[in-house]
Amino acid sequence: MPHTTQLTPEGHERLQRLLQQEYARLEEARRVVQEQMSANDNENLGLSAAQQDLLALQERIAALEDSLAQATVLAPAPGAPNTAQLGSLVTLQDVASGRERRLQLVAPLEASAVAGERPRVSTESPVGQALLGRRVGEAFTVNLGPRSATYRVLSLDS
Repeated sequence: MPHTTQLTPEGHERLQRLLQQEYARLEEARRVVQEQMSANDNENLGLSAAQQDLLALQERIAALEDSLAQATVLAPAPGAPNTAQLGSLVTLQDVASGRERRLQLVAPLEASAVAGERPRVSTESPVGQALLGRRVGEAFTVNLGPRSATYRVLSLDS
């Protein structure tokens, strides 16, 4: 039985765009391999590297296609959720520092922390696991390797 991954609508769209970008890169990689094959160079070191790049790109595309084929897109729930769940927008407060942080709980495939964007935290990460099912006002402690942190849920949105 295939494993189904739930994605937010934004995450699904992001993966679709990434797949299209990879298809464009694939065409370029094929062109480079053809150029290297037609070069009459006895020690054509570029051909081996180009073929390896092409193979890696083909594997990446296959993995993306597989992930998208097995994905189900979460329907946005009306109103604010009672508990933190996949797709929830959460505002956390670090109890020790008072610092607030807004993030989105997502499937591991969507997780990222790109500068300038809202962090997308995997439900399989330590913070994501500890946050699932929490309600506004609840505090929880997470072991982050060399240290632990205590957070309080300030708000939940879908």
